Amino acid sequence: MNNTPGWASPGSSPSDEQGAGVPRPAQPADEQGAGSQWSKDQPPAGQWSPPSAPGPAGPGPAPAPGWGGGQHQGGWGRPPVAKPGVIPLRPLGVGEILDGAVSTLRAHWRTVLGLTITVSVLIQIGNILVQRFLVPPVPEVDPEATPAEALAQSVEAAQASLIGLFPTMALSLIGTLVTTALLTVVISRSVLGRQVNLSEAWAEARPRLPQLLGLTLLLPLMSAGIMAVGLLPGLLTGSAPLAALGGLAAFVVMIWLMIRFSLASPALMLERQGIVPAMRRSAKLVRGAWWRVFGILLLTILLLFLVSMIIAIPFSMIGLAVDGEGISGLLTGSQPEFGWAFLIITGIGAVISSAITYPISSGVTVLLYVDQRIRREALDLDLARAAGVAGYGSAPGDTTPRS
Repeated sequence: MNNTPGWASPGSSPSDEQGAGVPRPAQPADEQGAGSQWSKDQPPAGQWSPPSAPGPAGPGPAPAPGWGGGQHQGGWGRPPVAKPGVIPLRPLGVGEILDGAVSTLRAHWRTVLGLTITVSVLIQIGNILVQRFLVPPVPEVDPEATPAEALAQSVEAAQASLIGLFPTMALSLIGTLVTTALLTVVISRSVLGRQVNLSEAWAEARPRLPQLLGLTLLLPLMSAGIMAVGLLPGLLTGSAPLAALGGLAAFVVMIWLMIRFSLASPALMLERQGIVPAMRRSAKLVRGAWWRVFGILLLTILLLFLVSMIIAIPFSMIGLAVDGEGISGLLTGSQPEFGWAFLIITGIGAVISSAITYPISSGVTVLLYVDQRIRREALDLDLARAAGVAGYGSAPGDTTPRS
């Protein structure tokens, strides 16, 4: 444990069994043995009652460290939980994970918005230039063409669409890579209640970018390979039902694996692991909580999709109203040719949408990772030490005096 986002060395706290560094309850000793600290004279069974709450006339018991870093405040009952940053240091609920992601955006808005807006603007400028100068117009399919001609026209249309799709996907991949790496650092610091600027986040994330790029490429390629294997028997035999059944089975397997490896990115960044060890680490953390992780991620996707639509629809309507060529094409039923006005206005909407959705999406993933480690490895104790919470001492290897 240290004060940087790399909270633990790779594999330092196994998920399936408690490691040596995790505090354990004291082992019971024989009642009359030398290790026992209990008196031989105990009250009769059923005649003991808890002491009453202290009144104003006398002081309560001395504060004692509580679970998760909290302390008793002069009374009995559950101690408060430490919250040095955007989340309380205990197992989190769904609302607390979402609230923590939004709180990170509010607490570090200069760094977060500066990053997401810059990346989104560059991506949108690239997309606009690609659509205006690189993407060929999609040929229209003649309804009176012969089957062979219609097939050739469909292939040309698919090729034109792919030519425009690959540059857009490449730009989106680069933007996702940079924002994921930097936002992971920002969110990890916000859990500890610490500020971080963009240059510090870049210095932390830059050494991990090659591994993160490999992970970002590997997961979609793995999904595409699974889908190809599922569709292949039906395509080879020419059986549409078999192809549909194989595609459905491949889709189920693909979703299962994507959730299983959904925490690989924060594990790679924060534990400084390689690609394959990070995927194993994610699988270990998700084990036994697959449905919970799936539900939280699905809810997040639906909420972010709703937010994106609320922002994108007004900008699209304004763009259509301003761009006379595009709206005339839609009204006549022909292929619309959108001009600069439509592309710029919708691009502004996309930048605003990305500035909101990127931080929340990354925040939910990182906080899910933190939550699973708290539940399985008592990470809250290490985080409390790193944040300097009273009663937990210093993090291992940290000699900084605590105020």
